[in-house]
Amino acid sequence: MEKNKQEVLTYLKNCGVYFIATEEGNQPRVRPFGSCEILDRQLVILTGKVKDVYKQIVQNPLVELCAMNPNGMEWIRISATLIPVESQETKEAFLELNPSAKRMYSATDDNMILFALTNATARIKSFSAPERTIRF
Repeated sequence: MEKNKQEVLTYLKNCGVYFIATEEGNQPRVRPFGSCEILDRQLVILTGKVKDVYKQIVQNPLVELCAMNPNGMEWIRISATLIPVESQETKEAFLELNPSAKRMYSATDDNMILFALTNATARIKSFSAPERTIRF
């Protein structure tokens, strides 16, 4: 499992930007994200509690992430359930690994929230190779 998480993390970081899809009522919502890490053996993403995406995840923690490899020929889709990670130590570690996030977030504020991807299935597809499936 750890190897699978690392493979997905490496893929997402290589892409630079990934998109997360949530829902609001019966309307899909998609927005870009840029940071993710493996902390406490969990693949985690960051957002703020004041954002609509947070409210949507609280209402329905089932999400899908998608990113295109910079080569333009391969992409990843990840279906997962998000669970909140409230540990201050984990938040501090995330910020240390992502210093640009410190301009918007603090590990001690009531806004910063990390979500761990659980029950996740990543599918890597391309125009020229068979699909690969990674579960974690």
